[in-house]
Amino acid sequence: MPASNAYCTFHVGHLFFGVEVQRVQEVLRHQRTTPVPLASGVVQGLMNLRGQIVTALDLRQRLELATAQAHRFPMNVVLRTGDGPVSLQVDDIGDVLEVDDKQFEPTPDTLPETIRQAVQGIFKLPGRLLLVLNIESLEPRLESARPLVRAS
Repeated sequence: MPASNAYCTFHVGHLFFGVEVQRVQEVLRHQRTTPVPLASGVVQGLMNLRGQIVTALDLRQRLELATAQAHRFPMNVVLRTGDGPVSLQVDDIGDVLEVDDKQFEPTPDTLPETIRQAVQGIFKLPGRLLLVLNIESLEPRLESARPLVRAS
């Protein structure tokens, strides 16, 4: 069960996700990325964040959702990970929500497998579900996404 009850929320397609606030470094508007040759399709590219090289992951691609409309630019949720910051490209940014840990429930079996693998559980909110993203579930994919050269 998550230790925190404050979540930074965002939308990817019709899904409403949250990550623990203490894992979020910052939230940014669309940033230009540099493609990484031979990287997995999940890796959108690398972005320069004030001199720090950050891997940008396409969360739609990771969750096997339909491609976003061409005229919409993704937003970035930059997360702190053990390997340094990683940006998740998302459709829209929500709010920071305080939720009662007692409302935390296991991930329902009715979600598609690719989404279930990326979610550690849910909170039932009025009119919607908050899917708690499991950052560690992205880790194997992050290994192949690491830049070959680190900025100093």
